[in-house]
Amino acid sequence: MFAVVERQFRHAVYELRGGFLVRPLVIAGVIGSFGIALPLVHDYFPSVDGWVQHLPVLAPHDPVAAAGVFASVIGAMMTVVSIVLSVLLVAITLASMQFSPRILTAFVEDRSNQRTIGIFLGTFVYCLFAYPTARSVPPTTPAIAVLGAMVLALACTVALVAFIHHIARSINVNFITERIARETELVIDQVTPEPRSGGPVGGGHPTPRFDGPVIRAPRSGYIRYVDAARLRSIAKGAGLAISLERRVGHFVAEGVPLLRLSKAKRLGGADEAAILEAIDLGPMRTMEQDVEFGLLQLVDIALKAISPAVNDPSTAINCIDQLGRLLVRVASRAPAQAMFFDPPGIVRVVLPELSFSRLVEVAFEQIVHYGKGDLAVSIRVQRAFADIAASATDAGVLATVRESAARAAAECIAALPEAGGRAIAARLEAVRAAAPEGD
Repeated sequence: MFAVVERQFRHAVYELRGGFLVRPLVIAGVIGSFGIALPLVHDYFPSVDGWVQHLPVLAPHDPVAAAGVFASVIGAMMTVVSIVLSVLLVAITLASMQFSPRILTAFVEDRSNQRTIGIFLGTFVYCLFAYPTARSVPPTTPAIAVLGAMVLALACTVALVAFIHHIARSINVNFITERIARETELVIDQVTPEPRSGGPVGGGHPTPRFDGPVIRAPRSGYIRYVDAARLRSIAKGAGLAISLERRVGHFVAEGVPLLRLSKAKRLGGADEAAILEAIDLGPMRTMEQDVEFGLLQLVDIALKAISPAVNDPSTAINCIDQLGRLLVRVASRAPAQAMFFDPPGIVRVVLPELSFSRLVEVAFEQIVHYGKGDLAVSIRVQRAFADIAASATDAGVLATVRESAARAAAECIAALPEAGGRAIAARLEAVRAAAPEGD
């Protein structure tokens, strides 16, 4: 039961870091609470309220004027909130149509947008709570609360201008691709924290035979998170090893084998449920542990850009630059741990490996196929390969880069005029020079 609560809480924290629900409501609640607290200053600390009332910037000195300030701000805030949400909706629609529906999460998770909505809603709630304190009978003018409303109104004016500037900047493709690349780098750092060494990968441990019973997916969805530490603990307690059939990011249909056991022994219902609780299935992919998903977002934008309907190779080139940046980072890191031991030398959990060659394929295969007729795009792909080769030291990585660059060059040369083919051939030689066969 605790594992279920822990998994749901972890995923909720990940989901609620974005969206227009939690952070705006928290900000609105905090600001709105001052609409209750500040009028109390008028009642319990009249000297402070009297000092505020003599400030030259505070115009209202009677209940009617104070109530007018609160009412004006309340009406203005609802109008501004409607404008902000309309502008945001237009920006999201434009980004979805122009680039890719996959990037909508970035707009929803943007903290600047969330803070702006929260400030406007908080000002509305503040004035709504403070409005009844401006009473005619007996005459009551909460000067400090009126000052608070005026300060919040000025803050909202600044926030509105900053919001328009931010939206105009955030729909720029360079800003979008940079944001996706930064978030993907964080996932790479989390999944593969260790630098790549020259030693063999995996340590030579034999993989146990998984010829035991299977555990089937309880529902359909994408694998979004795998708690390998919990799986290892369960496997050790049961005296067996567990193999995950699909890796993070893959879709699993209900009833399809999801895990296999190393021993022909049936688990109890509680143990099987505990194993399934360590794997999070959901209706859409997330970036929690999914490096490939970050690459796919950039690839989607590039493919849309080089389509005949858009014909924007500059955007595709920008995406290729970011993909090269990410693969340079991956090439410098040791592969994600695929085997988990407890005690040392005893395999308990085996996870599918996401190889470097697979990431290179995801990043460039479709771009090369659909953009092979564009010389600028084809040259940029070869330059990305050269950058990866120049920064890598692992022989397997260099071999992957050579092979991928050669395949891409052959496909592009066949589709380009003779002069373009010579340019691609020259770029391929640069890649081979950066990744010589002897390495």
